[in-house]
Amino acid sequence: MKCPFCNNLNDRVVDSRTLRDGAAIRRRRECLACQRRYTTYEQTQIPLIVLKEDGRREPFSREKLRRGVDIALTKRPVPTEAVDRLISEVEDACQRLENPEVPARLIGQMVMEKLKALDEVAYIRFASVYRRFKDVGEFRRELEKM
Repeated sequence: MKCPFCNNLNDRVVDSRTLRDGAAIRRRRECLACQRRYTTYEQTQIPLIVLKEDGRREPFSREKLRRGVDIALTKRPVPTEAVDRLISEVEDACQRLENPEVPARLIGQMVMEKLKALDEVAYIRFASVYRRFKDVGEFRRELEKM
């Protein structure tokens, strides 16, 4: 592993821990040249493909998922760790599916379920975009369901 500080390729692992129920490993490393420490994360990757409603296919992107969730959570009192956990849980659920091609609709439903439990305001915000509410009546009906 290349040191992010001095670009040396020699390091030693100081500590390793499993994360996300064994789906990832966190390694604390120390550079043998500059003695600075840094953290790396390892996880298995099955390339996921998102099937869009218009028939397009695109690679799954944690960053794109995070942007959507972050927009819904704007100015909400939700810790970053909870958002990270939500995104990891959705990605892990997609990885466990038999088919590596996941419909965007399924990902959206998973996110809505998790947001509903995490923050109801963020859930409504996400649902209004995801379900394409056309008027206040649809918004109101969704609120009444809660």
